[in-house]
Amino acid sequence: MNDYQTLKRQLAQSPRSWLVTGVAGFVGCNLLEALLSLDQQVVGLDNFATGRRENLEQIEAVVGPERWKNFRFIEGDICDLDNCHEAVKGVQVVLHQAALGSVPRSLEDPIRTNRANIDGFLNMLVATRDAGIQRFVYAASSSTYGDHPDLPKIEERIGKPLSPYAVTKLVNELYAEVFGRCYGLNTIGLRYFNIFGPHQNPAGAYAAVIPKWIAAMHKGEPVFINGDGETSRDFCYVANAVQANLLAATRENTDAFNQVYNVAVGDRTTLNDLHRLIKSELQKHLPELRVDAPQYRDFRAGDVRHSLASIAKAQSRLGYEPTHTIADGMKEAMQWYVRDLMSPTH
Repeated sequence: MNDYQTLKRQLAQSPRSWLVTGVAGFVGCNLLEALLSLDQQVVGLDNFATGRRENLEQIEAVVGPERWKNFRFIEGDICDLDNCHEAVKGVQVVLHQAALGSVPRSLEDPIRTNRANIDGFLNMLVATRDAGIQRFVYAASSSTYGDHPDLPKIEERIGKPLSPYAVTKLVNELYAEVFGRCYGLNTIGLRYFNIFGPHQNPAGAYAAVIPKWIAAMHKGEPVFINGDGETSRDFCYVANAVQANLLAATRENTDAFNQVYNVAVGDRTTLNDLHRLIKSELQKHLPELRVDAPQYRDFRAGDVRHSLASIAKAQSRLGYEPTHTIADGMKEAMQWYVRDLMSPTH
């Protein structure tokens, strides 16, 4: 039995109270499902800027009415300090996922991105400190590595940010470290690398590449690849991110605190290979579906060429062991994506 399996058994036997910000978003609702399935008490905060009400409805259907009673939802904004103070009442652990993601969005609207990702982040730190909560786990980002050329990416070596979004996520790490030093708050940042999976929204201008391509293939629309398709990423299934959050929230070894960790698989996939994988998995569900070759266009501003994580630090200090490769995750996620695309709302 590994660390994560042991932890899930312990949590089921001794429930805790958790706050998940951004609970109606992609990673947030996956955390909600995992926690409720372990009979935890959960408070959720979301303003539906990017989260979806149907995500919460789907989680309710999965966990059932009895477990859903352990969830209290607050419709509110992390940019409102009063909302943050309300959300942390009676909570033992904060899992802070709320943010405005997307490099292109930050390039178009840096002020809004800054407000949510820095002002909102600071509000949550202050509310957590004021409530006397000792554990604050937050969604950091691989964008923090910026223009540093080395592969694999190691937590202690970062470059200059390449987008306003990357600046905000770097500032999060600085604030978290300072709150650890000045106020004794135990913070842990998780640098997500291209997380994908169920409940990831395929719609909108800023949709992530995997759900966006699946939706385009399903509709018979062209799939666009920025650049030559040899850009590579360390794609990480959301179950791995859930594991990292729960381990970080409960770890007791003091050398784990006030640190940042890569959350990834430790393998990289080119966009060309990703296109082939998505096409193959989608056609297993829809054998008659015809998928055209991708169309190539200019590289996107603010993007790095290659990304690959070292997960050694998370393995040694958090006990993190990813359970899903990109192929495993795609197989599992595709069932949800196909159901979602065929629902009456599409």
